[in-house]
Amino acid sequence: MLQEFKDETYKALDRKISVNPILHAFQMVVNKYSIDRDLIDKFLLSMEQDLNDIQYSSAGYKEYIVGSAEVVGLMCLKVFVNGDNDLYFKLEEPARRLGAAFQKINFLRDVKADYQELGRTYFPGVDLEKFTPDEKLKIEEDIQDDFECALEGIIKLPSSSRLGVYVAYRYYFSLFKKIKKVSSDRLMEERIRVPNTKKLFITFESMFQNQFNWI
Repeated sequence: MLQEFKDETYKALDRKISVNPILHAFQMVVNKYSIDRDLIDKFLLSMEQDLNDIQYSSAGYKEYIVGSAEVVGLMCLKVFVNGDNDLYFKLEEPARRLGAAFQKINFLRDVKADYQELGRTYFPGVDLEKFTPDEKLKIEEDIQDDFECALEGIIKLPSSSRLGVYVAYRYYFSLFKKIKKVSSDRLMEERIRVPNTKKLFITFESMFQNQFNWI
């Protein structure tokens, strides 16, 4: 089924039309903003990897992050800069790092379900039967570095897209702070989330900060 979907995706891109409304909308964006096929190839490859129970090596983990998260940031960036290739290349690394940060937080948030229900271990060299505080801290330090690089890029985005990306950044950073406060044992027992009221507060606060250029 996945192979059929991939075939239909590429047909939609080439034909510039599809009876599948999602693929039709996707091809319109890809063709309008000249999104690189290589980004799509890498994304679909990572999605295919999710069909299997797997424990990732360091190289495999990096490859998966690129295909499942970094290329999504780059595809979005193509839309956000609207043809400004100079700005695209300036913001390429922050866009990659923001996508990576989001994905790594998803891994931490869903670590229990991924491991116990789906048989997946994304973090290389980590034994989730004995998920230690030191291992959790190392992952968090990596995410913190991604966030710091990403924020520098968000500030430089065009005003038409900056607020939306900043709200997403703030939401995930809020989730990240909650995850940092809980133990590695607790992460293996429950899924940490941000309440809807907090999300609403983040949205309005971000709108205010963006309005007055206080990001």
